[in-house]
Amino acid sequence: MATPLFHATLTVQTQSHDYPIIITEDSNVSSFENVAGNNTDNSTENDAIKSSIASQIAPYITGRQVLIVTNDTVAPLYLNTLQESLETQFTVKVCMLPDGEQYKNQTSINQIYDALMAEHFNRDVTLVALGGGVVGDMTGFAAASFMRGVNFIQIPTTLLSQVDSSVGGKTGINHPQGKNMIGAFWQPQMVLADMSTLKTLPARELSAGLAEVIKYALIMDENFLTWLEQNLPAMMALDLAVLGEAVKRCCQYKADIVAQDERESGVRALLNFGHTFGHVIETHQGYGNWLHGEAVAAGMVQAAELSQKIGWLTIDDVERIKRVLVLANLPIVPPPIAAETALGLMGHDKKVKHGQIRLILLKSLGKAVLTNDFDAKLLTEVLSQHQ
Repeated sequence: MATPLFHATLTVQTQSHDYPIIITEDSNVSSFENVAGNNTDNSTENDAIKSSIASQIAPYITGRQVLIVTNDTVAPLYLNTLQESLETQFTVKVCMLPDGEQYKNQTSINQIYDALMAEHFNRDVTLVALGGGVVGDMTGFAAASFMRGVNFIQIPTTLLSQVDSSVGGKTGINHPQGKNMIGAFWQPQMVLADMSTLKTLPARELSAGLAEVIKYALIMDENFLTWLEQNLPAMMALDLAVLGEAVKRCCQYKADIVAQDERESGVRALLNFGHTFGHVIETHQGYGNWLHGEAVAAGMVQAAELSQKIGWLTIDDVERIKRVLVLANLPIVPPPIAAETALGLMGHDKKVKHGQIRLILLKSLGKAVLTNDFDAKLLTEVLSQHQ
């Protein structure tokens, strides 16, 4: 078997247990590259991915029972052979959910519970999240709450979930009045990010994931921002080795932060840069109409604009942020939302403390801070610019 073009293993250290993030470009898949011509419908290529995924997650499955949770978009690509491969060792059942942020709710969680109960699965069950961030968040929350906690594994198939939501144990669902308002911290047994799955990702979803990649550069490492400016074209052209390097860097940043602050009482909040503004967009526009990464991109611009009004960033810094987002085919202007409405939605944000809105802002490129030390009038100015 040929050596994979890209492979890295990182470790996330948490209070409950340490676990690996395996980032790989499957060698079986790379051998089909010239034949497939990057045709995402090539069944031989997809079967190779699925077989490899099964062999890599099997050592982390405890007990004999497995419930794969996926959706009706990812399932046709990866489910059947993954299920068949696992069934040689385990009792495997499937919970099929509809695809989309608008289904990240209690109804979908109940579908997972119903599947577990129907099969009489017990505390030895391992849930396997096969899909993007929505599937991962809901599977994790179901694992955290079923029988007061069972094991689960993350197999993120979108760039956004590979670099962000699959790592760190944040799980949950949305509420009509706020995003991710109901959930739990519950760490997976392992995360497997196979770059080859990105070959089946729509371009819009790839760009949405790049928003979270760019976020890490803006809050933690200006040198990484320079690297992205140079390598975004290759990433958007699906150079899996370059994508793998970006995923590795992002996961390392996040693993380091989670080790310091697993339950977001301090430094982990910095990972929400652009999210308070972005969640306003998602909630106001209706979950799923703006992809999460798209909303975060526009939200990061708003946060940068506020940082500039405070005097921390220069106008050139803000323009540089806009340019890199545009390079990734991301929006830099939010939809029209009245400032009063936006402020009301911000009041539901989990970072609100003692009735005061706290935001992640940039002291400089690569250095973020959680603060309520800003003039409320400046925030209103930023929110009013596009209403």
